[in-house]
Amino acid sequence: MPRWEPDARQRLVAAALHLFSERGYDETTVAEIADRAGLTKSTFFRYFPDKRDVLAAGQETLSRLFVEGISQAPADATPLNAVAAGLERAASAMRPFNRELAPHLQAAIAASSELQERAALKQVGMAAAMADALRARGVPDSVAGLAAELGVLAFRDAYATWAQAGNEEDFAELARVALERLRATASQLLA
Repeated sequence: MPRWEPDARQRLVAAALHLFSERGYDETTVAEIADRAGLTKSTFFRYFPDKRDVLAAGQETLSRLFVEGISQAPADATPLNAVAAGLERAASAMRPFNRELAPHLQAAIAASSELQERAALKQVGMAAAMADALRARGVPDSVAGLAAELGVLAFRDAYATWAQAGNEEDFAELARVALERLRATASQLLA
Protein backbone atom coordinates (compact mmCIF):
# COMPACT_ATOMS: atom_id res chain seq x y z
CA MET A 1 0.00 0.00 0.00
CA PRO A 2 1.51 3.38 -0.97
CA ARG A 3 2.38 5.66 1.90
CA TRP A 4 0.37 8.68 0.64
CA GLU A 5 -2.93 7.66 -0.88
CA PRO A 6 -4.86 10.22 -2.96
CA ASP A 7 -8.09 11.51 -1.39
CA ALA A 8 -7.27 9.77 1.88
CA ARG A 9 -9.26 12.24 3.98
CA GLN A 10 -12.41 11.84 1.87
CA ARG A 11 -12.01 8.08 1.84
CA LEU A 12 -11.72 8.02 5.62
CA VAL A 13 -14.81 10.21 6.04
CA ALA A 14 -16.82 8.05 3.63
CA ALA A 15 -15.69 4.82 5.29
CA ALA A 16 -16.47 6.13 8.77
CA LEU A 17 -19.94 7.36 7.86
CA HIS A 18 -20.82 4.12 6.10
CA LEU A 19 -19.65 2.09 9.08
CA PHE A 20 -21.37 4.36 11.59
CA SER A 21 -24.69 3.98 9.76
CA GLU A 22 -24.24 0.21 9.23
CA ARG A 23 -22.88 -0.84 12.61
CA GLY A 24 -23.32 2.12 14.90
CA TYR A 25 -20.86 4.71 16.09
CA ASP A 26 -19.92 2.95 19.34
CA GLU A 27 -19.33 -0.39 17.61
CA THR A 28 -17.02 1.05 14.95
CA THR A 29 -13.28 1.23 15.59
CA VAL A 30 -10.64 3.44 14.02
CA ALA A 31 -8.91 0.31 12.69
CA GLU A 32 -12.14 -0.71 10.90
CA ILE A 33 -12.53 2.75 9.40
CA ALA A 34 -8.96 2.73 8.11
CA ASP A 35 -9.36 -0.80 6.77
CA ARG A 36 -12.61 0.07 4.94
CA ALA A 37 -10.85 3.09 3.39
CA GLY A 38 -7.93 0.91 2.33
CA LEU A 39 -5.56 2.86 4.56
CA THR A 40 -3.62 2.32 7.76
CA LYS A 41 -4.60 3.33 11.26
CA SER A 42 -1.65 5.74 11.37
CA THR A 43 -2.99 7.43 8.22
CA PHE A 44 -6.32 7.90 10.01
CA PHE A 45 -4.55 9.64 12.88
CA ARG A 46 -2.74 11.93 10.45
CA TYR A 47 -6.10 13.43 9.57
CA PHE A 48 -8.22 13.00 12.72
CA PRO A 49 -7.36 12.83 16.44
CA ASP A 50 -10.21 10.32 16.99
CA LYS A 51 -13.28 8.92 15.25
CA ARG A 52 -15.54 11.60 16.73
CA ASP A 53 -13.66 14.25 14.77
CA VAL A 54 -14.60 12.66 11.46
CA LEU A 55 -17.97 14.40 11.83
CA ALA A 56 -16.28 17.76 12.20
CA ALA A 57 -14.52 17.27 8.87
CA GLY A 58 -15.36 20.33 6.88
CA GLN A 59 -16.51 22.47 9.82
CA GLU A 60 -13.44 24.69 9.65
CA THR A 61 -13.87 25.04 5.90
CA LEU A 62 -17.55 25.94 6.22
CA SER A 63 -16.86 28.45 8.99
CA ARG A 64 -14.06 30.03 6.92
CA LEU A 65 -16.35 30.28 3.90
CA PHE A 66 -19.15 31.83 5.96
CA VAL A 67 -16.69 34.43 7.24
CA GLU A 68 -15.31 35.12 3.75
CA GLY A 69 -18.80 35.61 2.32
CA ILE A 70 -19.88 37.88 5.16
CA SER A 71 -16.66 39.89 4.97
CA GLN A 72 -16.96 40.33 1.19
CA ALA A 73 -20.62 41.39 1.27
CA PRO A 74 -21.24 44.97 0.13
CA ALA A 75 -20.53 47.55 2.85
CA ASP A 76 -24.18 48.64 2.91
CA ALA A 77 -25.55 45.05 3.24
CA THR A 78 -27.91 44.45 6.13
CA PRO A 79 -26.76 41.84 8.65
CA LEU A 80 -29.06 39.21 7.09
CA ASN A 81 -27.92 40.10 3.58
CA ALA A 82 -24.33 39.64 4.75
CA VAL A 83 -25.32 36.27 6.21
CA ALA A 84 -26.92 35.41 2.86
CA ALA A 85 -23.57 36.17 1.21
CA GLY A 86 -21.90 33.87 3.73
CA LEU A 87 -24.40 31.11 3.01
CA GLU A 88 -23.84 31.46 -0.71
CA ARG A 89 -20.08 31.24 -0.25
CA ALA A 90 -20.38 28.20 2.03
CA ALA A 91 -22.70 26.53 -0.47
CA SER A 92 -19.78 26.41 -2.89
CA ALA A 93 -18.23 23.70 -0.69
CA MET A 94 -21.25 21.41 -0.95
CA ARG A 95 -20.24 18.83 -3.55
CA PRO A 96 -21.79 15.58 -4.82
CA PHE A 97 -19.53 13.80 -2.29
CA ASN A 98 -21.32 15.64 0.54
CA ARG A 99 -24.76 14.85 -0.91
CA GLU A 100 -23.89 11.17 -1.32
CA LEU A 101 -22.77 10.86 2.30
CA ALA A 102 -25.58 12.97 3.79
CA PRO A 103 -27.97 10.07 4.52
CA HIS A 104 -25.18 8.16 6.26
CA LEU A 105 -24.25 11.22 8.29
CA GLN A 106 -27.85 11.85 9.30
CA ALA A 107 -28.38 8.19 10.26
CA ALA A 108 -25.19 8.08 12.32
CA ILE A 109 -26.08 11.28 14.18
CA ALA A 110 -29.67 10.16 14.81
CA ALA A 111 -28.42 6.92 16.38
CA SER A 112 -25.83 8.37 18.77
CA SER A 113 -26.28 10.91 21.55
CA GLU A 114 -22.53 11.61 21.46
CA LEU A 115 -22.74 12.46 17.76
CA GLN A 116 -25.85 14.58 18.33
CA GLU A 117 -23.86 16.56 20.88
CA ARG A 118 -20.97 16.90 18.42
CA ALA A 119 -23.32 18.10 15.68
CA ALA A 120 -24.79 20.70 18.04
CA LEU A 121 -21.28 21.93 18.89
CA LYS A 122 -20.51 22.18 15.18
CA GLN A 123 -23.53 24.45 14.72
CA VAL A 124 -22.47 26.57 17.69
CA GLY A 125 -19.02 26.96 16.11
CA MET A 126 -20.48 28.01 12.76
CA ALA A 127 -22.78 30.54 14.47
CA ALA A 128 -19.87 31.97 16.45
CA ALA A 129 -17.78 32.38 13.29
CA MET A 130 -20.62 34.18 11.51
CA ALA A 131 -21.35 36.40 14.53
CA ASP A 132 -17.67 37.35 14.79
CA ALA A 133 -17.60 38.24 11.08
CA LEU A 134 -20.71 40.39 11.50
CA ARG A 135 -19.25 42.14 14.55
CA ALA A 136 -16.13 42.86 12.49
CA ARG A 137 -18.47 44.71 10.10
CA GLY A 138 -19.70 46.86 13.01
CA VAL A 139 -22.93 44.95 13.66
CA PRO A 140 -23.97 45.17 17.35
CA ASP A 141 -23.50 41.98 19.40
CA SER A 142 -27.15 41.02 19.85
CA VAL A 143 -28.00 41.63 16.18
CA ALA A 144 -24.88 39.74 15.06
CA GLY A 145 -25.77 36.79 17.29
CA LEU A 146 -29.37 36.61 16.08
CA ALA A 147 -28.43 36.98 12.41
CA ALA A 148 -25.79 34.24 12.80
CA GLU A 149 -28.28 31.89 14.45
CA LEU A 150 -30.72 32.49 11.60
CA GLY A 151 -27.89 31.70 9.19
CA VAL A 152 -27.22 28.38 10.91
CA LEU A 153 -30.93 27.53 10.86
CA ALA A 154 -31.10 28.36 7.15
CA PHE A 155 -28.01 26.22 6.47
CA ARG A 156 -29.47 23.32 8.45
CA ASP A 157 -32.84 23.58 6.64
CA ALA A 158 -31.15 23.77 3.26
CA TYR A 159 -28.94 20.79 4.08
CA ALA A 160 -31.89 18.64 5.17
CA THR A 161 -33.75 19.36 1.92
CA TRP A 162 -30.64 19.06 -0.26
CA ALA A 163 -29.76 15.69 1.27
CA GLN A 164 -33.12 14.08 0.51
CA ALA A 165 -32.96 11.23 -1.97
CA GLY A 166 -33.65 12.35 -5.50
CA ASN A 167 -33.28 16.05 -4.71
CA GLU A 168 -31.25 17.84 -7.37
CA GLU A 169 -31.83 21.42 -6.20
CA ASP A 170 -28.92 23.82 -5.87
CA PHE A 171 -27.69 24.16 -2.28
CA ALA A 172 -27.16 27.92 -2.56
CA GLU A 173 -30.74 28.43 -3.76
CA LEU A 174 -32.12 26.24 -0.98
CA ALA A 175 -30.14 28.25 1.59
CA ARG A 176 -31.38 31.55 0.12
CA VAL A 177 -35.00 30.38 0.25
CA ALA A 178 -34.59 29.06 3.79
CA LEU A 179 -33.12 32.37 4.98
CA GLU A 180 -35.92 34.33 3.31
CA ARG A 181 -38.48 32.08 4.99
CA LEU A 182 -36.81 32.67 8.36
CA ARG A 183 -36.66 36.42 7.70
CA ALA A 184 -40.42 36.45 6.99
CA THR A 185 -41.12 34.35 10.07
CA ALA A 186 -39.02 36.63 12.28
CA SER A 187 -40.84 39.69 10.97
CA GLN A 188 -44.08 38.16 12.26
CA LEU A 189 -42.65 38.37 15.76
CA LEU A 190 -42.75 42.15 15.47
CA ALA A 191 -46.31 42.34 14.14
